[in-house]
Amino acid sequence: MFAEDFQIGAAVNPMTIRTQEELLAYHFNSITAENEMKFASLQPEEGAYAFDEADRLAAFARKHGMAMRGHTLVWHNQSTGWLFEDKQGNPVDKATLLERLKSHIHTVVGRYKNDIYAWDVVNEVIEDEGDGLLRRSKWLDIAGPEFIARAFEYAHEADPNALLFYNDYNESNPAKRDKIHALVKSLLEQGVPIHGIGLQAHWNLYGPSLGEIRAALEKYASLGLQLQLTELDMSLFRFDDKRTDITEPPAELLELQAERYEEIFKLLREYRDVITSVTFWGAADDYTWLNDFPVRGRKNWPFLFDEQHHPKLAFHRVAALSRQ
Repeated sequence: MFAEDFQIGAAVNPMTIRTQEELLAYHFNSITAENEMKFASLQPEEGAYAFDEADRLAAFARKHGMAMRGHTLVWHNQSTGWLFEDKQGNPVDKATLLERLKSHIHTVVGRYKNDIYAWDVVNEVIEDEGDGLLRRSKWLDIAGPEFIARAFEYAHEADPNALLFYNDYNESNPAKRDKIHALVKSLLEQGVPIHGIGLQAHWNLYGPSLGEIRAALEKYASLGLQLQLTELDMSLFRFDDKRTDITEPPAELLELQAERYEEIFKLLREYRDVITSVTFWGAADDYTWLNDFPVRGRKNWPFLFDEQHHPKLAFHRVAALSRQ
């Protein structure tokens, strides 16, 4: 329905490519590995690569003629201890860390250069609070800010045809939006090969506002890069809502969700000249990372399809837009 606007993607894993195969093949034309292409999954020990699950996802994309995004090469989470330490457990020096990063990126990006058209190269390095730009991490402590530019350069060396993205959450929050813009602008000024910004879009029924999303799209688009929503879902709860008594999605919340998806997709279509892909962080409500997060024991229902893979009210509202 949105083929003339942007790709529609879903995050998948080895379980959901089985349990949701029919849904994925029919409704989506792009996939992203949920966890299977992160550092800790692919190289849990130095030089010992584990490609089986990632290969399975790539084969699924080929089988169904889908595009595939790579997620993610550099992140402060889901990296393994050996990466930052020598054999005695002491911190490695900058040169060693960057060499390990280069080797990993060349191996991984090189392996999937015929399958993956775009990579989230660097993920979530912006500090959420305060005036500081970069999040404290072992990457930053050992290599300094330079690791960000180097990661993009290594990925470009490994696959000159791949589109390379910086990816982050809370991307429509005004303070963080300005920090993301400042980081990417500085990379462009350094001549770093970066082609786009990934807006994770882990949103809920109450925020961010449409005005904040529009302002973020405008600000990022001003850099001349393409934009992709990379991890879209629509939680029924505010982040600080700790309720655990809801076991079925209330009709009034599903109505709000439908209205919210409708207005957001209407907005996204306005920016289809710069937005090239919209990827949901899942496909249907039978599986979502939002189950048990941030409240243990609570289920969530963030997608366009329910637990039986049937279209929800939100799907029908979005579908109606495509006919306008």
